[in-house]
Amino acid sequence: MNYDTIILHNGNEIDKKTGGLSIPVYNASTFAINHVEGEPVYEYSRSGNPTRDALENTIAALENGFRGFAYPSGIAAITTVLLSFLKTGDHAVFPADIYGGTFRFITKVLPDFGIDYTFVDMSNALNVETALKPNTKVIYLETPSNPLLKITSIKQVVAIAKRNSILSIIDNTFMSPYFCKPLDLGVDISIHSATKFLGGHSDLIAGVASSKDETICKRLKFTQNTYGSILSPDDSWLLLRGIKTLGARMKQQTENAIQLAHKLCNVSWIKTVYYPGLSSHPGHEICKDECSGFGAVLSILIDNEDKMETIMKKVKLWSTAVSLGGVESILSYPWTMSHGSLPTEEKLKRGITRSLIRLSVGLESPDDLFNDLVTLF
Repeated sequence: MNYDTIILHNGNEIDKKTGGLSIPVYNASTFAINHVEGEPVYEYSRSGNPTRDALENTIAALENGFRGFAYPSGIAAITTVLLSFLKTGDHAVFPADIYGGTFRFITKVLPDFGIDYTFVDMSNALNVETALKPNTKVIYLETPSNPLLKITSIKQVVAIAKRNSILSIIDNTFMSPYFCKPLDLGVDISIHSATKFLGGHSDLIAGVASSKDETICKRLKFTQNTYGSILSPDDSWLLLRGIKTLGARMKQQTENAIQLAHKLCNVSWIKTVYYPGLSSHPGHEICKDECSGFGAVLSILIDNEDKMETIMKKVKLWSTAVSLGGVESILSYPWTMSHGSLPTEEKLKRGITRSLIRLSVGLESPDDLFNDLVTLF
């Protein structure tokens, strides 16, 4: 079946008891058990819930995974997955250009567990190989990266990981499974902040993960239940509903982003447009080869940081806010928002300056979005 059809028809869209075209919200904490022997299908919602099951099965179908897992936030998914496979004495390799919340967890929490780490520029896969140590257990990817949209060759890094028997994990949030299926490229675990494009309506907080490997999935199921890192039935239902329009949203928002990126390249006060859909963007051909689209997030570097306050205060169509991936266009300021937790020197080292703006392009007319920005000056 075509992927647009699979989104809507994957075996988890109809309530098997009533035939309802919307899965019910099972707000039950516990379930009656009428037998002593054998393991019940449901007993306690931390361990399993019908609404969350429908969502997790849908995620597995979208990612071509063995099974999926739903967590209470994107960072909950990231931290639970990493702590499922890293222990004291281990080492992990991470991209230098990475979401600020992930950076905070790596630098402020992993050391408490005696876990070592190295940041590298993964736009060159050779840097990954160079960073490996005898105790390296995880290679973690984020591509396109946040906020500079750096491209990592998933195929090249997976080859390095497999050659060295190292677990590979990717944050696939920016592309969503609609444009990139990392598990099919050999990645062991794919993670999303489902708050973003999967949910698509800025009305829930959620994270998901999936894997093709049954042994990995058994471990993730164990830690999800043990840590209590689960998504509520209400948010599971909201995410199921949001996913139904994933294809329509991703196609239109990406088309809007492509048009907007090209227009912004000709604005005098914009020094650089970072967007993998531009042929001039480093890694454009890699992205084109490994993904079926370029996504709806781009960043711009303006010529004067003094313009920033005017932009944030006076735009009318862009919502100045954290997060991304909603149907409405969102303008973010990485310096104080997504990467505000990074020390100043770390931000500057990664190219995150006070003149950088991240744009998550929504469903509005790209002409209107463009005019809303450029008519400010």
